[in-house]
Amino acid sequence: QLQLVESGGGLVQPGGSLRLSCAASGFTLDYYAIGWFRQAPGKEREGVSCITSGGSTNYADSVKGRFTISRDNAKNTVYLRMNSLKPEDTGVYYCAAHLGRFTNYCIVGSKSFDYWGKGTLVTVSS
Repeated sequence: QLQLVESGGGLVQPGGSLRLSCAASGFTLDYYAIGWFRQAPGKEREGVSCITSGGSTNYADSVKGRFTISRDNAKNTVYLRMNSLKPEDTGVYYCAAHLGRFTNYCIVGSKSFDYWGKGTLVTVSS
């Protein structure tokens, strides 16, 4: 069964860093584009970043220069490195996978992502 499992969330002070992981089981991530999304309390889910099967990346303006997405196909895992965290980065972070559309580029927040993990909570607070 195809599964995505996020990990690495937690409580961090403003200005701190976290690295989230998105591990796949039941399928090989190699050919999938992966997106990271987040949902803050009381707000709609929004796209954060995405990476194509070939490694091309894209970011929401709110996280550009602070977050870095990467993939390790040997470990069947995608990462989101988050630096200079702000309280407004607080939320549940989800990863999602899509096969087929995003080869040379990906769209942050696209509704084409169709396999989802259950999320990991990130809280940025002093």
